[in-house]
Amino acid sequence: MRYDLHLHSYYSDGTLAPAALIERARTAGVDVMALTDHDCLDGLAEAQAAVQIAGMRLVPGVEISVTWNTMTIHILGLGVDANHAALKQGLAQLAERRHERAKEISRKLEKRRIYGAYEGVRRLVQGNIIGRAHFAQFLVREGYVSEARLAFKQYLLRGAAAYVSAQWATLDEAIGWIHAAGGQSVIAHPTRYKISNGKLRELTRDFKNSGGDAIEVACGGQTAQESARAGALAKEFGLLASAGSDYHGPETSWLTPGKFPPIPEDCTPIWHDWPKLAS
Repeated sequence: MRYDLHLHSYYSDGTLAPAALIERARTAGVDVMALTDHDCLDGLAEAQAAVQIAGMRLVPGVEISVTWNTMTIHILGLGVDANHAALKQGLAQLAERRHERAKEISRKLEKRRIYGAYEGVRRLVQGNIIGRAHFAQFLVREGYVSEARLAFKQYLLRGAAAYVSAQWATLDEAIGWIHAAGGQSVIAHPTRYKISNGKLRELTRDFKNSGGDAIEVACGGQTAQESARAGALAKEFGLLASAGSDYHGPETSWLTPGKFPPIPEDCTPIWHDWPKLAS
């Protein structure tokens, strides 16, 4: 079985509808996939219908925004019950914080004589989740920058003109919501965080102490050396190993569904205890 346990649709910051995303994954040879939109479960019903047509299997998932030591990290929830009240309530709180942040970003852009950003972004959003990527799309579409990378650099990254920090869920909250909904928690793309090896070990330790289950050992755009580094953390802290492309759509041409380094052989895949999916 070929697994990809980290993909995004246009219900968060991806660009494809769930059905189109699943067709991309099917064409790439993926058998089992997880839809893990940021802070929402809105696309899962559509995805479930589409995988049945495609002859694939869906792991219902989510990618939860977490504040740890003043920085934002992401925790995947895999195999969650999308109707669980505590998870839905927690994600609704994060969605509201995203709207508050979006309004503040828009106010900062107005000081740079960029008007109507919030309204423009709302027209771009398919669901209820507003992210910085939507502001980047708006800035490109309106001609303020030539590409999304420059939008982030000039306006949206920490220290840039319209950067706004946010207080997301805690590790304990995110892992608690995931476990309450019957899922497994995963540190997403650990080697992408701009922190030292020591800080990454500290994050992994705190995650484990909060009841975390796995770490994304293999991720799209990652080198084999980075995968080995994440695999070493999984072994050190007794965590399972997950794998996913973090695919957002064809615009991110360097990412492809199902394409990432292999999980090191001495790591235990998260699907090791999924006999119904692995059969």
